[in-house]
Amino acid sequence: MPADDQPPAPPALLTASAVRDLATRHGIRPTKQWGQNFVVDANTVRRIVRLAGVGAEDVVVEVGPGLGSLTLALLPVVRAVVAVEIDPTLAAALPGTVGAVQPEHSERLTVVQADAMSVTSLDPAPTALVANLPYNVSVPVVLSFLERFPSIDRVLVMVQLEVAERLAAPPGNKTYGVPSLKAAWWASVRLAGTVPRSVFWPVPNVDSGLVSLVRREPPTTSASRAEVFAAVDAAFAQRRKTLRAALAGWAGSAERAEAALRASGIDPRTRGEQLDITAFAALAAARRELPPPG
Repeated sequence: MPADDQPPAPPALLTASAVRDLATRHGIRPTKQWGQNFVVDANTVRRIVRLAGVGAEDVVVEVGPGLGSLTLALLPVVRAVVAVEIDPTLAAALPGTVGAVQPEHSERLTVVQADAMSVTSLDPAPTALVANLPYNVSVPVVLSFLERFPSIDRVLVMVQLEVAERLAAPPGNKTYGVPSLKAAWWASVRLAGTVPRSVFWPVPNVDSGLVSLVRREPPTTSASRAEVFAAVDAAFAQRRKTLRAALAGWAGSAERAEAALRASGIDPRTRGEQLDITAFAALAAARRELPPPG
């Protein structure tokens, strides 16, 4: 085969030893405070990019890029990566790492040194969120980015396996709850795979899961998202109670809760884990139509 017909070499990625060398060079000691566990396996980051389904037109926001393992897997595939990093040392080091390992793609990277929960605008606007999320903020980050950035139509995140299963759980599942319902408001959610703890440094005490979310229209309802979420929160604040009892405070009384439940076609003896997000949307709308108490 002529040299010109050779397939392109795969993009350079970080090895386990390179991750540790970078950490030493920059004086980085992974902290529990920021949930820092760095991916040291190239096959894992390639798998994340493949499952994310991102391509040449995508702008990916990556929360918590750390030392750049996943960043370097994303850059050759997408139009741009906006990396949001809370650790100022890591944020300052990332452009240099990309410049040294993949200089041909360094112009595609923008680094934002900030707490992801405080970010309200990004330029360019992201079309996807792809990240190895710190365990302690994974659910709030996913939900808040779907809310704040309507341009995001796909999410693929690596989180603690228990959290991944909770996000993707269907009604009736033992792990189904508030995160499952709130994620379902924004997107179709599925567990896309599992990841062993051995791919991280330092090695965490738990395995991880990959969660895929594809944005869809929320349920049709006259209630606002905040009103629907308030019903969800109330139903699961006392998970073992029937909805008639659990929603008494939310509705104003047990009788009003029963009236709203019956108006939306729900048996008052039902428990929250039996309802999907469409049912909660109908319930919140029915509460709005109740006559004022008293």
